[in-house]
Amino acid sequence: MNPDNLPLTALRAFEAAARHLSFQSAAEELHVTPAALSFQIRQLEEILGQPVFIRAHRSVSLSEAGQRLLPGVRDGMESLRRAWRSALRPPQGQLVNVTAGPAFTSKWLAPRLFAFARAHPEIELRFSATFRLLDLRHDDMDVAIRFGPDRAEGLYSGVLLREWLTPMMTPELAAEFPTPESLRHAPLLHHDESPFMNPTIDWAGWFRAAGLDAAPSGGPQFSQADHALDAAISGAGVALGRHTLASEALRNGQLVAPFAVALVARESYRYLCAPEAESRTPVRTFLDWLQQEAAAMAEQEADRDFRTKW
Repeated sequence: MNPDNLPLTALRAFEAAARHLSFQSAAEELHVTPAALSFQIRQLEEILGQPVFIRAHRSVSLSEAGQRLLPGVRDGMESLRRAWRSALRPPQGQLVNVTAGPAFTSKWLAPRLFAFARAHPEIELRFSATFRLLDLRHDDMDVAIRFGPDRAEGLYSGVLLREWLTPMMTPELAAEFPTPESLRHAPLLHHDESPFMNPTIDWAGWFRAAGLDAAPSGGPQFSQADHALDAAISGAGVALGRHTLASEALRNGQLVAPFAVALVARESYRYLCAPEAESRTPVRTFLDWLQQEAAAMAEQEADRDFRTKW
């Protein structure tokens, strides 16, 4: 076979199957049937004159030839993907695709976007509010903002915001419950996200850190931290609020955080980009703006008694 006439469709099928080590998963990714994918790989093997996979009853693995072939095919497919994504962008290349969790998008990003649009009218931002895990090397996303530990191997990343939690309530409730001790008699709001932090940050931990007796039991339970904050804004009770999600409500006076003790999460909000994406001017501009907005929140940390153990 002429080496200039590469079987691109078959190589694409091979790369996907090698990445997943599953014909079924590769077929789903490429939106073809497993039979069609198997046919493409058999064609590739016929052209090469040797198998690229070792097929077992319930699994596949790369043959020696497949192991030699994969690095170059993988790099070539990634180059093609980057070129295709680049060609799909607006002519000026000023589009930035961003993914973040729904709560962070609505509570932190959305209130600040008018300022970004006014300062950078030439850049178009598109948001995907999802918790779905994305492969930034293959999905059409430039920037991901995620909450968690530092697990960004092979990606450009950095810390955007640390997270801390402290009691938050309306000014009216703060007047009614003016001391940490008085919270024993306040309606406490709970949310299910706290146990996912390590260590758990909840009312029991905050009461311990504040040197108080055990936290009272009971109270409304919400599946999401932003829902608990919405309830607190309505005056329904006191939330152990996440600073990142409550920053705008604190700034505009809907909520106050009158007590100094705040529990700091080990996890943080991070921004992540596929390799080389951060060097694009609009992406770099957006990342710089994110960091400026994060730095502006430092004033809300004044006089806090941050605790990392409780």
